[in-house]
Amino acid sequence: MVDDRKLAVLRAIVEDYVSTNEPVGSKALTERHNLGVSPATIRNDMAVLEEQGYIAQPHTSAGRVPTDKGYRLFVDRLSQVKPLSGAERRAIESFLAGAVDIDDVVTRTVRLLAQLTRQVAVVQYPTLTSSTVRHVELVPLSERRLVFVLITNTGRVEQRVVELPDPVDEARIAHLRAMLNACLDGCGLTNVPDRVADLPERLPAEDRPLAATVLSVLLESLVERQDEKIVIAGAANLAGADFTVGLRDVLEALEEQVVLMRLLGETSDLSALTVRIGSENPYTGLRGTSIVAAGYGSGDKQLARLGVLGPTRMDYPVTMGAVRAVARYVSQILAAS
Repeated sequence: MVDDRKLAVLRAIVEDYVSTNEPVGSKALTERHNLGVSPATIRNDMAVLEEQGYIAQPHTSAGRVPTDKGYRLFVDRLSQVKPLSGAERRAIESFLAGAVDIDDVVTRTVRLLAQLTRQVAVVQYPTLTSSTVRHVELVPLSERRLVFVLITNTGRVEQRVVELPDPVDEARIAHLRAMLNACLDGCGLTNVPDRVADLPERLPAEDRPLAATVLSVLLESLVERQDEKIVIAGAANLAGADFTVGLRDVLEALEEQVVLMRLLGETSDLSALTVRIGSENPYTGLRGTSIVAAGYGSGDKQLARLGVLGPTRMDYPVTMGAVRAVARYVSQILAAS
C-alpha cells in the first residue's frame, strides 16, 4: 500500500504531467505544491514510487512520468471527480432538452461529450434487447395506404408507409390498432415476434390479410434496426494528443464497432463509472489510451453506455465528471420522454 504522503506526491506528479506534458522533477514539485516535506523527502518518495512501478523515467530526463499503474492508483484514490460549473450544467440541459427523438439525443450527446472533454466521444444506441414497445399507431392515408408507427420506451420512433392488399375502412384499422396495443404494450422488442404470432387467427377472416401485411412491416422494422449501433465524434481531437502507440492504430481501432462495444464495457449498474487505462485495454492499438464510460437509461434500467477515449495523459477528474454528468442528463431526458 502507498501511504498518504507518497500518494500526495504521485497525485502532484500526475497533475503536473497532465497539465505540462513534461516529465516532473522533485524541484518542480517543491515549488508548485505545498507538500509539507523537504525536497530530499520528495526525492526519496519518488524513488520508492518508481521502484514500485507507479512512475518511470523516460529516456535520460531528470523528471518522472506516471505509468499506467500510477494513473490507476490516482483514479482509484480520487476523493471526488470535478463537478461541472453552473454555466456548464445549464448549457448541457438546454442543449440536450432540444432533442426531438432518440437519434437527435444521441447526436447531440456525442457532440457535447467531445466538446466538453476535448477527447473522442462514443455513444451507444439503446439496444433492442433493452427496449420495450410504448405505443403502436396506424394512420390511414387512403383506402389502400397507411402509416405504421412504432414508439419504444427509449424514444425510438420507427415509421413505415404500408401498401395494403385491399381497400380497408378506418374502423377496421382502428380495431387492429387497438389489438396491437393491447398485445404489445410494454413488450420487449425481442419478444414481439412470439407475441404477435397468433394475432391474425384472433381476427375475422376478412381482416387477416390486413393484419399479415402490417405485422410483416412491424417485424421488418425490428430486423432492420442496427442493434449495436455506435456514434463517434471528436476524432480530430486526437491530432494533438501524444500516444505511446501510433495514431493510425488508434484510428483503426475506432473503426471497429465490436471493439468499441467491448471498450465501453458491460455493467448493469447504472451509476457505475468505469475507467480503463492503457495496458488494461485488451487491444494492442489502444494500449496508449484510456476510456472513461458510464451507463445511461430510463428509471433504474440501463439501456446503453457512453464514454470518451483519449491518451492516458488525461485530466481524469474533469473527464470523469463530464461523462457522469452527461450520462445523468441523458437518463433524465429519456425518463421524461
